[in-house]
Amino acid sequence: MNINFSILFYLKKPKNYLSGPVPVYLRVTVAGKRAELTTGRAIEPNKWNSAAGRALGTKEAVRSLNAYLENLQGKLYEAHRQLVNVGDPVTAESLKNKFLGKEKKGKMLVGIFKEHNKRIEDLVGDEFSASTLERYTTSLKHTQEFLAWKFGVNDIDIQKIDHAFITDYEHYLRSVRKCSNNTAVKYIKNFGKIIRICLANGWLSSSPFLNYKSRIRTVERVFLSEEELQRIAEKEFSSERLSQVRDIFLFSCFTGLAYVDVQKLRYTDIQKGVDGEQWVYKNRQKTDIPSRIPLLPTALRIINKYKQHPQCIHEGRVLPVPSNQKLNAYLKEIADLCGINKQLTFHAARHTFATTITLLNGVPMESVSKMLGHTNLRTTQHYAKILDVKVGEDMQKLRERLKL
Repeated sequence: MNINFSILFYLKKPKNYLSGPVPVYLRVTVAGKRAELTTGRAIEPNKWNSAAGRALGTKEAVRSLNAYLENLQGKLYEAHRQLVNVGDPVTAESLKNKFLGKEKKGKMLVGIFKEHNKRIEDLVGDEFSASTLERYTTSLKHTQEFLAWKFGVNDIDIQKIDHAFITDYEHYLRSVRKCSNNTAVKYIKNFGKIIRICLANGWLSSSPFLNYKSRIRTVERVFLSEEELQRIAEKEFSSERLSQVRDIFLFSCFTGLAYVDVQKLRYTDIQKGVDGEQWVYKNRQKTDIPSRIPLLPTALRIINKYKQHPQCIHEGRVLPVPSNQKLNAYLKEIADLCGINKQLTFHAARHTFATTITLLNGVPMESVSKMLGHTNLRTTQHYAKILDVKVGEDMQKLRERLKL
């Protein structure tokens, strides 16, 4: 952007000035803000034309001074041109620094991003989870690849990040990286945290996200019906590996615990609740929000089944949980063997608990939200929106009442 600026040469009399030559100063004004510097020259006030900003007369000394001032003005115009050409911000201070050759090295995006990720890494297991670090590590990788793709650089001054940068980055994620809408929005949201750090530190004066809008699209969550759950529970598998994965999956279906919380579950997390029954008392790994979950008979049977399992004894864990990648691979196999035509992943167990196990059986949404460890009831309400079968059941009860 070609930002206008003005140049003024003027005399700056020192304090207690009585007589003699006065230093000539140069003032640069951009958008109402000024920066000044000395020219290194001086002149008698009566030989200075304030309106023209030049020396009066035709003598050689006067012509030499005016030529010198013209040269300085030309250099300022050149400094302005260079700032505009490379897209650097044009301010009175940046123009002055460019003119003097004292350009301030700007804050660089990748360096700030790496420092942010290092801070998270230092606090993994304390304030942050490993998955949070992985999420920002991937976000940094996408950001670096975008810089190379769009600008051919491996880093960029944060002053160059504007609205166009954000929209171009989103376009890159969607078109080149083939990210879905929600995935692209999440990466942009991660990038937004870095921008907020820059704003908080005063490294940016305004947010490039000011006029940017994005929207998470509601995704239909996969969950199992009661009949499908029964089919999986009663299926006889020839492989012990599949039977074990099935049991761990069912445990999550009847507790609502996410993969990492099941994987790290210890007997110390299972305590007697206010009703005298066994409950899971555990903070969610993802949000550190407490989950308080009464253990249903199916979940208790699975716990008891694996009490003497070598892996559980060795690791001090409740269940012998393999990696999430292996679990999801085996669950696809289980779905095929049980004739279930759904994209079955371990996280579908958490959705199944929220829908089929609890909401469909009349458990109040507030109780479901507390057991799931949600920070906001609106998160739980997403599950209620997809329960057409529940709506059907409720309306059938209404029909029966209206017949009376």
